[in-house]
Amino acid sequence: MMREFASVGVVGLGTMGTGIVEVFARNGIDVVAVEVAEPALERGRATLTGSTDRAVAKGKLAAADRDALLARVDWQVGLDALHSVDLVIEAVPEHLDLKQRIFAELDRVCKPEAVLATNTSSLSVTEISVATTRPNQVLGIHFFNPAPVMKLVEIVRTVVTSAEVVADVEGLCKRLGKVDVTINDRAGFIANALLFGYLNHAVSMVEARYASREDIDAAMKLGCGLPMGPLALMDLIGLDTAYEILDTMYRRGGRDRRHAPVPLIKQMVTAGLLGRKSGRGFYTYERPGSPVVVPDEQTPAGAESTLGAGVRGITKVGVVGSGTMATGIIEVFAKAGYEVVSVTRGAEKSAKLFEAVKTSLNKGVVRGKLGEADRDAALGRITWSATLEHLTDVDLVVEAVIEELSVKKALFASLDEICKPGVVLATTTSSLPVIDVAMATQRPADVVGLHFFNPAPVMPLVEIVQTIRTSAETTATARAVCADLGKTGVVCGDRSGFIVNALLFPYLNDAVKMLEASYSTADDIDHAMKLGCGYPMGPFDLLDVVGLDVSLAIQRELYLELREPGFAPAPLLEHLVTAGYLGRKSGRGFRDHTRR
Repeated sequence: MMREFASVGVVGLGTMGTGIVEVFARNGIDVVAVEVAEPALERGRATLTGSTDRAVAKGKLAAADRDALLARVDWQVGLDALHSVDLVIEAVPEHLDLKQRIFAELDRVCKPEAVLATNTSSLSVTEISVATTRPNQVLGIHFFNPAPVMKLVEIVRTVVTSAEVVADVEGLCKRLGKVDVTINDRAGFIANALLFGYLNHAVSMVEARYASREDIDAAMKLGCGLPMGPLALMDLIGLDTAYEILDTMYRRGGRDRRHAPVPLIKQMVTAGLLGRKSGRGFYTYERPGSPVVVPDEQTPAGAESTLGAGVRGITKVGVVGSGTMATGIIEVFAKAGYEVVSVTRGAEKSAKLFEAVKTSLNKGVVRGKLGEADRDAALGRITWSATLEHLTDVDLVVEAVIEELSVKKALFASLDEICKPGVVLATTTSSLPVIDVAMATQRPADVVGLHFFNPAPVMPLVEIVQTIRTSAETTATARAVCADLGKTGVVCGDRSGFIVNALLFPYLNDAVKMLEASYSTADDIDHAMKLGCGYPMGPFDLLDVVGLDVSLAIQRELYLELREPGFAPAPLLEHLVTAGYLGRKSGRGFRDHTRR
């Protein structure tokens, strides 16, 4: 028979602890809420009252249910109040010695059959458990913030945790309406092990001044559909908390440099820049604890000041290429009112490209997103050509040909001879060095990367990639064009992966390594990232959509350029590609899509 937990104790009533109290009380379970002193207890009580009052005001909780919820909570100072509960969850700060002292005391106070759990997100559950005489009844129950909202719970078993205890807690999570994933005791568990390497990498971009905080956050929100950018998320988590988690994971996880805290994090913590809770972190906030960002000395100037001086007038655009990306880019420019000259390698390709653009525009009409007159006007702005000589009078050329450096360099050498002086020459490459393309011309100052995301008419992001030879005028012109297209242009340096791929693919590679080590299943890892971090897709769902061969190629480029051992492609990824398991397009990748 599965154990019925009738009463639960929660130790530590900060944001997380109070949220856990609410989760249990909402589900009809009596809770003993414990703090070390009366002021801390009252802060916890005020937090819970405020949370439930807001739920009532929003119509998510009836007033009678709120009153019943609050009545289930017994607020107490001192651990002795936990003598008769069936389960205790500790939610104090992430310090091993503190947790060990608490567990030793809980072992003394609690009845022999009580289960003792820690909500740690990074510390060793095993090291915490050995402070007791009942390590077989100790495990991790890792809730995510905010606990009443987030569906995921990581259940962390040690090598001696009883199987019956694990099964009992799994049953409890179902009763709470949570989705649980059960894993072994390893640094960072699933979600943090994958999340914090990515966050740390984003901070390194800021430290190196590779891109601005705003552009990094916008890139990941708009390019990957994430609920928050990495730097805003760091501020929400707290830089001191993030530092402790990264440092613990680095020391416990084999000293992987991906988890070695970037020096900037420690410097900011030392300076008291802890994020939202201190009123300033990567961003500045209205007041400590406020989510409202206010301008500071790093806030970029408005569009009217940055896009005015030195911007070249662009009215006519050439697009070279005939693939999916070229199709989308032609449509984007034509709908925005630009004259477009489409250049392909022959009349047959031009005819196919015309049909593809027309079909896409027609879909917009059918869906009510585009009027028939606007469709006809957009088509009327496009000239179809099979020769580069028709680009002599354009103001901007966007290249969207195959991702082969020799092909792009030959094309740019030809454009250099054909195009008039002052033309901005842009490549849509997602992985090749823009400087190599630029140096194929006699005008590298006029060359820039414009990395559109697929499908170009839908995706709002464009990465503007400036080389060490790109002029400020060219970058400003690219920004102005993106703004005129209704896109968000983010500026970054000419480095492998730019912003999005450089942050995204190492995270995906880390997920493959986790699966390869048999730490968890693909389904549980996907659940963890979707439910625990709010990602729109889990890493294995996304890898199968992108294509394992594409993902491997990008990861290899990152590794070759940065020479970071943690970026080396996971052998499992290489083996699947070798076996022809490329994802959805081949019918099988990490999952079998032929049965769906």
